[in-house]
Amino acid sequence: MNNKSKIARKTILITGAAGFLGSHLCDRMIAEGMRVIAMDNLITGDIKNVEHHFKNENFSFYHHDVSKFVHVPGDLDYILHFASPASPIDYLKMPIQTLKVGSLGTHNLLGLAKAKDARMLIASTSEVYGDPLVNPQNEEYWGNVNPIGPRGVYDEAKRFQEAITMAYHTYHGLETRIVRIFNTYGPRMRLNDGRALPAFFSQALTNKNMTVFGDGSQTRSFCYVSDLVEGIYRLLQSDYNLPVNIGNPDEITILDLAKEVKDLIRESTSEIVFKGLPKDDPKVRRPDISKAKEILNWEPSVSRQEGLKKTLAYFKSKIANDQ
Repeated sequence: MNNKSKIARKTILITGAAGFLGSHLCDRMIAEGMRVIAMDNLITGDIKNVEHHFKNENFSFYHHDVSKFVHVPGDLDYILHFASPASPIDYLKMPIQTLKVGSLGTHNLLGLAKAKDARMLIASTSEVYGDPLVNPQNEEYWGNVNPIGPRGVYDEAKRFQEAITMAYHTYHGLETRIVRIFNTYGPRMRLNDGRALPAFFSQALTNKNMTVFGDGSQTRSFCYVSDLVEGIYRLLQSDYNLPVNIGNPDEITILDLAKEVKDLIRESTSEIVFKGLPKDDPKVRRPDISKAKEILNWEPSVSRQEGLKKTLAYFKSKIANDQ
């Protein structure tokens, strides 16, 4: 009998479980020996991302919108709240749903966590920093956000989510954790989700022009999904309740990223073209991960070169299977 079978199995609820990050978290928590309750309304998630767990007796899936009342029978040890449209193409198309899942959904799940005496970790984002006036961004920076701009529906939903989570921690003594996620990539990303990296892969693999917005000098910092999941797991198990940045501080301009993808797909005949920069698009994005290093003993280990190759293999396979 192994050690895990001797220990009472922990139960975790993961919202947004059929999404890119949520599905990888399901994989990790199953691997850690937990009983996983997955929940998703599938407006941006894909059931295919978790169907490999359907025969596992320690996995169950609920098709549900957490903006409505959430009921989970039995004991619950942890909640990971990852339900939300997360790419500009999604939250600009679904602004009300984005605000509701960040506010009503978070409130519902905090109430559930309180009733079950469960520890709750929320997925916040680097977007709480808006178009930052400091670089890199540390957790003490309050941000530069336009609350009524097109990105405000996502930025402010996440800022409210942090505020109500801290209120439950302070007022009710609830065990809470807040992860601020920076740009992440890897298998199970949607090719059409509107973000730069999958867009570049999609365009290059189909020999379409690769679209760079603005002059491409804006920067991002890309973290491979396995590194991010490791950081989230360590934060969940930690005793730290204030926000923690999890991301890769290896900063790159969007234009240079497009060139890296094009060089990786040597057979592509795509050309790089430029279009106008969207309103309030952040000019820089780079995490200060000093807290993650100190508190969680975490830092990313997958280089962008290695991560891009793994992601390319996934996208090639996906395009081939979809044809």
